Amino acid sequence: MGDDERVVRLVSAGHARQAATQVIQTHGPAVLRYLRALLRDEGTVDDAFSLFGEWVWRGIANFRGEAPLRSWALGVAWNAAQRVRDEAWQKHRARLSTGFASRVVAKVRTTTPGTLERRAEGLDRLRGELSPEDQNLLVLRLDQELAWEEIAVVLSGGGSPVKPSALRKRFERLKERMAKRAREQGLLHDRG
Repeated sequence: MGDDERVVRLVSAGHARQAATQVIQTHGPAVLRYLRALLRDEGTVDDAFSLFGEWVWRGIANFRGEAPLRSWALGVAWNAAQRVRDEAWQKHRARLSTGFASRVVAKVRTTTPGTLERRAEGLDRLRGELSPEDQNLLVLRLDQELAWEEIAVVLSGGGSPVKPSALRKRFERLKERMAKRAREQGLLHDRG
């Protein structure tokens, strides 16, 4: 039985706490890497990961397996990342209250290697120049290695549906812009 099916069964049986624990333990390390790639500040990453854990805890009862669990979890993480970027959140942030959910989140955070493999400094700078939405697209496709259909699920989470074909086109344009900027900064050289 796969993770998705296990979580759906737990939710259906009324065991939301166990389902949320399963999601955080199974997908937490990948979510943490994802948030580090997006946010690049450990304090902000911690806040977003805590919010992710809280939202998984509260929202897992609504998970029905209509989308892959990994995509659902990354969608929750993306929403948490957007939330912590909001200045109002930074001013009024409240850490996840101590309790079982915060212990599970803390355990995953402390058992995941603290250092993410660093990209070349120049590429990291280029990524930092991108909009949060473009950074998210790069992270989902390159770092998380999601299929276009999965990325569409993540990005459609809070609004209107996103088409995989539109994402592919957007990604191609983004790669062209990144390559141009990399050449301008001497990170790539034209072959001639």
